Amino acid sequence: MNTPGTIDRPLTHDPKKQAPMKPSTSEPAGSAIPDFTTPGANESRQNRTRQMQLIPEALARAHMHDSLRAAESERRAVRLATARRMQRRAERASLRARRALAMAVMQ
Repeated sequence: MNTPGTIDRPLTHDPKKQAPMKPSTSEPAGSAIPDFTTPGANESRQNRTRQMQLIPEALARAHMHDSLRAAESERRAVRLATARRMQRRAERASLRARRALAMAVMQ
C-alpha cells in the first residue's frame, strides 16, 4: 500500500512528531497501555493495526489462489491423460480395421 501512514511509508520519520517513549507516572513499569499524545502517531499506529488485521485475510486469499491453480493443473493433467488413452484406443481400433480389411482382400 502506498498511502502515507502505513508500515511501508510511515506518516513521519521525525521522532518529535511521534508519540513520546516516556514512562507513565500513573502506571507501573511494564504497563501495556500506550501513551498517545500526537494524533499523527496514533493514526500511523491505527493503520499498522489495520494492516496487521488484514494479514490473515491476504494469506487465506493467497492460499485459495494456490489451491485453485493446483486444482486447475490437476484437471488439465487428467484431461491430457484421458485424451492420450482415447488416442491409443483409436489407434488400436484403426489397426484392427486395417488388418480386417487386409484379411478380407486376401481371401
